[in-house]
Amino acid sequence: MPLPYQLIASDQSWIEGEALRQLEQTAALPGMRQAVGLPDLHPGKGYPIGAAFLCEQIYPALVGNDIGCGMGLWQTDLPRRKFKPERAAERLQGLEDPWNGELSDWRTDYGLEPTAGDAALGTIGGGNHFAEVQWVEAVMDPAALATLGIDPDQALLLVHSGSRGLGESILRTVVDQQGHHGLAPASPAAVEYLRQHDHALRWAQANRGLIAHRVLTALNAEAQRRLDSWHNLVQPLDWHGERLWLHRKGAAPADRGPIIIPGSRGTLSYLVQPHAPSERSLFSLAHGAGRKWKRGEARGRLGGRQGAEALVTTALGGRVICEDKDLLYDEAPENYKGIERVVADLSEAGLIDVIATLRPVLTYKVRRPAHRQPGARKPRRGRP
Repeated sequence: MPLPYQLIASDQSWIEGEALRQLEQTAALPGMRQAVGLPDLHPGKGYPIGAAFLCEQIYPALVGNDIGCGMGLWQTDLPRRKFKPERAAERLQGLEDPWNGELSDWRTDYGLEPTAGDAALGTIGGGNHFAEVQWVEAVMDPAALATLGIDPDQALLLVHSGSRGLGESILRTVVDQQGHHGLAPASPAAVEYLRQHDHALRWAQANRGLIAHRVLTALNAEAQRRLDSWHNLVQPLDWHGERLWLHRKGAAPADRGPIIIPGSRGTLSYLVQPHAPSERSLFSLAHGAGRKWKRGEARGRLGGRQGAEALVTTALGGRVICEDKDLLYDEAPENYKGIERVVADLSEAGLIDVIATLRPVLTYKVRRPAHRQPGARKPRRGRP
């Protein structure tokens, strides 16, 4: 009997059995047409992360509570030869606190209505979210890099965050009212969910923009956004003349141009060019390396041989700002699968070409773990 899903991963990739069980279970939901697991596939809370689903109905729980979570990349004017990570780290303070600027102007720029979670706008959040100064390590396609307007001699800023407490409140409301059932697209519940979902997408993009603004201001730098993409969302899709709904649960788009596939804070990230969008992959790509260890396991596994002070400097020489010891361990590179294998799987499947690799130089996660802002959540998932 054929599998009810497509798995894009080589025999060299380790995929946890629970992730495959969740993928098979999700593929059997009513109205499901196609399910695809990507090489970073790993278990989530009931549904796998690192997957895309094509459905007749809308399943808010497949999108999850971090609607609009994604990656933004900025080209800065900071010369890499002059960049001092220690000095920059001293300047990056208070990013957990609400921004003291005028939010109304920021909301206007992104077409946002005020929400109860706006105190969190411009904050990174916990779990796998971060702001990271990077620079180009190696260039495989100079022409594509130049087309993107990326200068290898200047630092880049990568921001990973989402809709914070706003997305969580949207999911909680619809699940409280409808459970985990699929919603008929024309139903009032689906129409209202999509309205709020689309607002959360813009909010998440604005959040990444404001995080970048705060980091750049602290570093006395200017920058231009080069890329921004979501990896948690649902969108309509014309599928051979039929209107269906594509859900991405921790999956990057393959139909929006180049994307970043980050590794852990101790490995390279990959700037890639998707090939022609593929129905086989549901027009989606891996969004990162994927977790290998469950949250809470790392401290027991690593604590005896690596003290917390050893985790603030990576094998690549990067510096990590994370003053929450549990999170420091939970986000250690050992928690993740090999990003090289994930990217190789996508390349061997004919889905991408690598444009360049990027080296993490300074990763900001949290300064004061005891202080949480409105809309913030305790750390939960690992970095992709």
